[in-house]
Amino acid sequence: QVQLVESGGGLVQAGGSLRLSCAASGRTFSDYAMGWFRQAPGKEREFVVGINRSGVSTVYADSVKGRFTISRDNAKNSVYLQMNSLKPDDTAVYYCAAAETRFGQTTRWAHEYNYWGQGTQVTVSS
Repeated sequence: QVQLVESGGGLVQAGGSLRLSCAASGRTFSDYAMGWFRQAPGKEREFVVGINRSGVSTVYADSVKGRFTISRDNAKNSVYLQMNSLKPDDTAVYYCAAAETRFGQTTRWAHEYNYWGQGTQVTVSS
């Protein structure tokens, strides 16, 4: 079992920045690829960004490329999401997830993630 706890959400004006954190506990953090997903009201959950277990490979949704940056610190059992140039369309609940992929590679597919956090709300005002 892996427990994931997100933090860092909040209310920010358009153009502002937020940094989300996800703290993991339980099994060995570095065994898992990590990802961030989000779900806006009335919409399906969507992939935002993923990172492989070593942290050297990432994949981003087109909607956040150039604005969001994922990173991880395996020594601290944590993954981070730096969000810059935020837009009202970024408003959503953001979820951290862990995937035990075969080679530790990152993935954008929600069904490949084994563990999920409870989510943190991000609201961007116009």
